[in-house]
Amino acid sequence: MSTLSSFTVIIILVVFSAFLSCAEISLAAARRLRLEMMSKEGNVNAARVLALQAQPGNFFTVVQIGLNAVAILAGVIGEPALTPHIKSLIGNVYQGEWLHNISFSLSFLAVTSFFILFADLIPKRLAMAAPEKAAILLVQPMLFCTTLFKPIVWFFNGITKIIFTLLGMPLVRHDVITPGEIHAMVDAGAEAGVLKHQEHHLIENVFDLESRYVPSAMTARDSIVYFLLSDTKETVIQKIIAHQHARFLVCEGNIDNVLGYIDSKDVLKCLLRGEEFSLQDRKLIHAPLSIPDSLNLWEVMERMKAVGEDLAVVVNEYALVVGIISITDVTSVLMGNLLSLPDEEQQIVRRDKSSWLMDGLTPLAEVMHELDIDEYPNPVGYETLSGFIMYMLRKIPKKADFVLFANYKFEVVDIEGNRINQLLVTYFKNDGSMDKPVVIMHNDEQKHE
Repeated sequence: MSTLSSFTVIIILVVFSAFLSCAEISLAAARRLRLEMMSKEGNVNAARVLALQAQPGNFFTVVQIGLNAVAILAGVIGEPALTPHIKSLIGNVYQGEWLHNISFSLSFLAVTSFFILFADLIPKRLAMAAPEKAAILLVQPMLFCTTLFKPIVWFFNGITKIIFTLLGMPLVRHDVITPGEIHAMVDAGAEAGVLKHQEHHLIENVFDLESRYVPSAMTARDSIVYFLLSDTKETVIQKIIAHQHARFLVCEGNIDNVLGYIDSKDVLKCLLRGEEFSLQDRKLIHAPLSIPDSLNLWEVMERMKAVGEDLAVVVNEYALVVGIISITDVTSVLMGNLLSLPDEEQQIVRRDKSSWLMDGLTPLAEVMHELDIDEYPNPVGYETLSGFIMYMLRKIPKKADFVLFANYKFEVVDIEGNRINQLLVTYFKNDGSMDKPVVIMHNDEQKHE
């Protein structure tokens, strides 16, 4: 074979090897979700790539056969074609006994480097830059090669299946997307600028609905304004004026005996029409939806949707009313910090760069997000900042009690009865001397959790 013919064959082998390398990496790196979207838009080749990804064994067998065959042929053809020229060139300055070995080594190195660069690295880099586009472009030649080499593929693939079966290894690729992967994709999209800041937070809050439970969003028992069945018309009107809520529970005797709820609009209609009304009129009382406090917020939304109610009474395992929750409470969690509320309505108010005022009923998830804290001790036992403080103190807190945790000082600044109304949270720099959370009680007693 002439030198020109040898180099022509080498170029053809490089092109074929580049095709196989590009096809291999594009099939492996192409994202299934992206391909599914393209397939739904009518891209036939995207559907073919998906089918090939589901059963990649035949194709990868063709790739390995092709790459190994090309490498062997390149060595067989390239070395004899290149060695005489290198030998002649080196012979001008050296004619020793090592001349042939040196020429052979340089020839081997040149052919190998040429293949690594143009048949492997460059094609793979190109395919990695846009794997879906590359896979769609090359899928037809891929399928042609798979059909062309089917007898050889059948032989080697059969042996591979036998080995995999004996070792108990899976033969089919299973793509299972985890919540962690979705979070990572969303974070990557936000960092790349594909998602806006507001969109990023909204998607995060959607996932939070499954990890946050009813107590973190409900109106607690002691904050519920309700009517007793025996309340007079004047009492009802005064409560509606004093507390501008849309709906009020109606109870008989005490809050744990809920008969339903009354809509303040119905009361207003009666007043405007000059009609008499009484809580004894059961037509004004709507039947309540009762839910356990163990539901997460996503389950609450599903339950409300199923029964067509947007207000629910929350009861605990002892059938005691612990709070109420509305669809507005759930959507407030969903919107999160995208809502701009007045300072007096916010549960977290930032005072300066390193201090915050927080309501005791602030959901722990919101505190963690605001302070960038990954986890709390025993987070299953409580849902609010007050619950965390009481867990750490192991007692009902008093004013000026505080906890040092995760480089933050949580100090109780306002107490009403046994309820923590407000805490002052300040950042401090840990010098390394405190490796455990420290609890400071009112009587200056210190202990470590």
